[in-house]
Amino acid sequence: MTHSLHAASAPVQGGVGPTSAGRSFEEFFDAQRVWLFGALAVMSGNRAEAEEVMQDAFLKIWERWERVSVMDSPEGFLYRTAFNMYRTRLRRAGVAVRKAVRLLPSDDALGAVDTRDEAMRLLRALTTREREAIVLTAYLGYSTEEAGKLLGIKASTVRVLTTRARATLRHSVGEPS
Repeated sequence: MTHSLHAASAPVQGGVGPTSAGRSFEEFFDAQRVWLFGALAVMSGNRAEAEEVMQDAFLKIWERWERVSVMDSPEGFLYRTAFNMYRTRLRRAGVAVRKAVRLLPSDDALGAVDTRDEAMRLLRALTTREREAIVLTAYLGYSTEEAGKLLGIKASTVRVLTTRARATLRHSVGEPS
């Protein structure tokens, strides 16, 4: 997957927008919302679910902005908070990945629906942890070390998760391993 939401807001430092040092919460929100929404939409497969989790995560960050704004990686804290919220919602409600993600505009509406449906079908074959690892590394551009910190696991575990995810995806589309 590639960053294609906004070419003007190309990621820096670990694959997300500009760092938050010396920024207001509003500036932080503006710099991170598109990337966080995209990551959550890919993980959940549901734009409404992604929007709710994103809002809850930003609210939690806003409530703690004095402490969060001076952290080494407020962006990392935001993603970890959001991913934890998503996992909690998934466990509590038994939420299933239901609808296709509408991230990329397409000239061929039917072709785009087919492509999104296929992508979501493939992503559903992954475990939640594998999806998180693949979203952080392939979609958001984090290194395995950075993704490991965000997920609270070792970088080697992230590598194992992404390797398994890629193998599952290759097998699902019939490519040789």
